[in-house]
Amino acid sequence: MSTATQTPDERLLRTSPLRRLLGRPELGSVVGAVAVFIFFSVVADSFLRPSSLSTVLYAASTLGIMAVPVALLMIGGEFDLSAGVLVTSSALISSMFSYQMTANVWVGVGVSLLVTLAIGVFNGFMLTRTKLPSFIITLGTFLMLTGLNLGFTKLISGTVSTKSIGDMEGFPSAQKVFASQLTIGSVNLKVTLLWWAALIAVATWVLLRTRAGNWIFAVGGNDDAARAVGVPVVKTRIGLYMGVAFAAWISGQHLLFSYDVVQSGEGVGNELTYIIAAVIGGCLITGGYGSAIGSAVGAFIFGMTSKGIVYAEWNPDWFKFFLGAMLLLAALLNAWVRKRAEASR
Repeated sequence: MSTATQTPDERLLRTSPLRRLLGRPELGSVVGAVAVFIFFSVVADSFLRPSSLSTVLYAASTLGIMAVPVALLMIGGEFDLSAGVLVTSSALISSMFSYQMTANVWVGVGVSLLVTLAIGVFNGFMLTRTKLPSFIITLGTFLMLTGLNLGFTKLISGTVSTKSIGDMEGFPSAQKVFASQLTIGSVNLKVTLLWWAALIAVATWVLLRTRAGNWIFAVGGNDDAARAVGVPVVKTRIGLYMGVAFAAWISGQHLLFSYDVVQSGEGVGNELTYIIAAVIGGCLITGGYGSAIGSAVGAFIFGMTSKGIVYAEWNPDWFKFFLGAMLLLAALLNAWVRKRAEASR
């Protein structure tokens, strides 16, 4: 009998729990999250208070809602630089349509969902039809939305902010869905935590338990090879951009129903924060590797850092420095973990 026939298929070999753990994309971010938590627990006396932790969770959830679909998009090998201003666009559409049409605010919410998803389809369609890099396509969308947000708001409202819709029909019920808070004991938790948890659960299920998840990893790894084995590359990419648009709609409605009015210039620069959270959570810039849970951990690290600096009574001007340092350290740690995982196979 030949040696080839005696060698077992490596796919049938059992993998130890340690090797499986080292192979998880979010391992590095979990280690980083524990370190950040311990650090601010020591240097900031108020960090462990229930009210402080609820504030941290709120900051993490508002970022995490967007970081989850952005992570899936990055696993698929693409970027979306328009994600930040798309959140604002979603809020502006809901507010201005409801106010100008004197309609129930739920009508504006529905119109906003359709328009926001259409923008996601536009990004995916332009990417697949033109073959241009997603950086260029979504940078163009970013600039167009930035101009439209400001131009339409000033044209319709006469100022850079929308009119108040707090007294319109449907506002209280919409506020409960998108901007309410839950009280557990003495701790107030925002409803964004529920939206965030739901998105994490759905995204994790899609990635690990469905055919679509295999398509996302395949497209991010090598789209030509994926196309050769029958993966619907075009539909997968458009679907990923629609996922980002849907999360932007949720975030936009939270923004609107939390403050009643929306500033047209908000959201610029947030797209980089979403990408940073995904990278800290273990997503590779080159695509094909990452997890939704990792993006959630990355968002939690961001929330702890942004609020921990305040509770430690440090100068908040240093926040961007710490954010950049975390990004570099997380990227290095994730690369090291991945090499160890590959070496242990």
